[in-house]
Amino acid sequence: MNRNAGLLKMVMLSMLVAIGVVISPILRIEGMCPMAHVINIVCSVLLGPWYSLLCATLIGIIRMMLMGIPPLALTGAVFGALLSGLLYRYFKGRLIWAVIGEVLGTGVIGALVSYPVMTFLWGKAGLTWTFYLPLFIAATLIGGSIAYVFLTALKKTGMLAVCQSRLGAVVYDKG
Repeated sequence: MNRNAGLLKMVMLSMLVAIGVVISPILRIEGMCPMAHVINIVCSVLLGPWYSLLCATLIGIIRMMLMGIPPLALTGAVFGALLSGLLYRYFKGRLIWAVIGEVLGTGVIGALVSYPVMTFLWGKAGLTWTFYLPLFIAATLIGGSIAYVFLTALKKTGMLAVCQSRLGAVVYDKG
């Protein structure tokens, strides 16, 4: 990766974090933040799984500090962000797998991890281990659908490959 691509990755990561923090209150109720999943998937496709994990972590920490969001800001984002990027790479750039990774990572794993975090660390009583599953799955399906439509439009115009190339990311659709 050349120096210019590294700088562009940092700029893109910073922009995605900023956008993620700003748009996260849109459609948000506790346990459901669809716009965060849009950012996770877009970051996974543009920058890769590790940058997506970093992006989700930074957004979660900022939201917790500035907006008083509970630890769901982290448990509801980091697993999906990482799995989205990993599945996107494993399946050689098929966008649907980035969405599936987000749904499985956040909708299932993140939801199940959220129960002990919210119950034992945050002190929220009356939860069951499946409490967050419907909310997280619904949020990831909404956010995943938005990201899929957006990235598919970029792919059809060829801009997705251009962006990935300039960012020094793996380009799967060279045509």
